[in-house]
Amino acid sequence: MSTIRLLSWNVNGIRAAEKKGFLAWLRQEAPDVLCLQETRAHPEQVPPALFPPEGYFAYWDHPERRGYSGVALFSRREPCRVTKGFGIERFDAEGRVLVASYPGFILLNVYFPNGKMNEERLRYKLDFYDAFLDYILGLRDRGEKLAICGDFNTAHTEIDLSHPKENETVSGFLPMERAWMDRLTGQGFVDTFRVFNRDPGNYTWWSMRTRARERNMGWRLDYFFVSDSLLGSVEGATILSDVMGSDHCPVSLTLST
Repeated sequence: MSTIRLLSWNVNGIRAAEKKGFLAWLRQEAPDVLCLQETRAHPEQVPPALFPPEGYFAYWDHPERRGYSGVALFSRREPCRVTKGFGIERFDAEGRVLVASYPGFILLNVYFPNGKMNEERLRYKLDFYDAFLDYILGLRDRGEKLAICGDFNTAHTEIDLSHPKENETVSGFLPMERAWMDRLTGQGFVDTFRVFNRDPGNYTWWSMRTRARERNMGWRLDYFFVSDSLLGSVEGATILSDVMGSDHCPVSLTLST
């Protein structure tokens, strides 16, 4: 039996990350698959060394708007199929989803919207959540095994952020956002990190404005979920909190294949 190691990372701008040693980190870490969110670049803006990185197939999704959103997937093994979005123009236009089919499972790399800007963006985020759940339930119900990764832009439970009480009225920890996460787990999707680690103090995002990372005052916004049909293949899931270069850090999932 072999394993496949998947990493997911909101890089807060791939061009900025490249200048901070991203390629050296990628060579050292050498994941089988790397999913990136918030790449904030069109392919023609990406440094040649990233298009694609040596040893990887590369796939990109981006909005027309430059310097915004965007996801990428680097894979040592060529996926059977890669598609962009989930079929709803209102959401696909922002370049937030790549769906890659591998033997035995489907991997969804998602940069979920942020709802902090205003009520309109919060509504967009909640609508995106609902449409995405409908989409993955459709895949699951036809027998697909799913792994879903990315920046969900919500801390699910009180142990997933350092100051839960103070943030109950802040997007990212609102009751309706957390209720959607409950719906996700209620449909049999499993937060893989919590299979192995139930401790508080494990975060994936820290505010750069307040130097919160030095004090580990953070939020866990980045996840790998799997459908319950794939749970038996999960070998490990971790947070790589020592990796710098973004206000987020990577998260990992190891599957047996």
